[in-house]
Amino acid sequence: MRRYNSQADFIKEKYGVRLQKLVVDAGFTCPNRDGSKARGGCTFCDNNAFHPNYSTPDKSISQQLEEGIEFHRGRYRRAGGYLAYFQPYSNTYAPLEKLKRLYGEALAHPQVRGIVIGTRPDCEDEAKLDYLAELAKDHIVIVEYGIESCYDATLEHINRHHTFAEAVRAVEMTAARGLYTGAHFILGLPGETREMMLSAADKINALKIDSVKFHQLQIIKGTKMEEEYAQHPERFEKFTLEGYIDFFVDILERLRPDLVIERFAGEVPPRFVNSTPWGLVRNVELLRMLEERLECRETFQGRLFAAEN
Repeated sequence: MRRYNSQADFIKEKYGVRLQKLVVDAGFTCPNRDGSKARGGCTFCDNNAFHPNYSTPDKSISQQLEEGIEFHRGRYRRAGGYLAYFQPYSNTYAPLEKLKRLYGEALAHPQVRGIVIGTRPDCEDEAKLDYLAELAKDHIVIVEYGIESCYDATLEHINRHHTFAEAVRAVEMTAARGLYTGAHFILGLPGETREMMLSAADKINALKIDSVKFHQLQIIKGTKMEEEYAQHPERFEKFTLEGYIDFFVDILERLRPDLVIERFAGEVPPRFVNSTPWGLVRNVELLRMLEERLECRETFQGRLFAAEN
């Protein structure tokens, strides 16, 4: 038994097989890019650093899925099916009829068992969620909200232009329809201390989410965040690899034991960053290190949460 509630175990137990995500770029944008709320997007963001080469908006959804299956065939031979992961930008930021067409094309693929929709909390509404709830009667549907921080000052600083209260509302609307709901957070955003990040665990526990994904902040070339880091490095918490593993264990101890942990760290191709202070460590190695650290500390997810409740 693992000492934390891993997504790989959850998926295998719930659906009986490994399900591999296939990233799909459907050509969306965001309200903090197109001028609806702001321009420039999030200060940390370059989506090219976070999705594979086969996933480009000039290709149809079906073509991206076919190329994605071929790309993963040699790496994940145990996959029993696939999930179309609408990842880049805000994937509900369009009229409902367009969403129906795009999601429908993905779900029509014979090897796709469901969809994962990455979006912002302020790009959701009742009609879209009602539609997703209908889809979920016959397919796997996961809604993943990029919340990034529990602190409004941070959200404003990084040019998100939504509030944490908006995130809470979107999560509650989604969960009320019985949809599987996830949330994404970044650890190490400027101005946030370790104490603030640890305290955020209480706010995350209070969200009506099924899963949570964490990434350490990575400074991507050409972003506003890179400029800020060069000018004001004192605003940033800097983690060594071992220090980050230990710090995440501190967070994990505070999280609800039922929360599925999808990820706790991220990988960006070296060409997108100025340095790789952790070296070229793959996700499988990070997971091994996390499990070893949990065992060494004789602790587990929810240990402190259980003690306080």
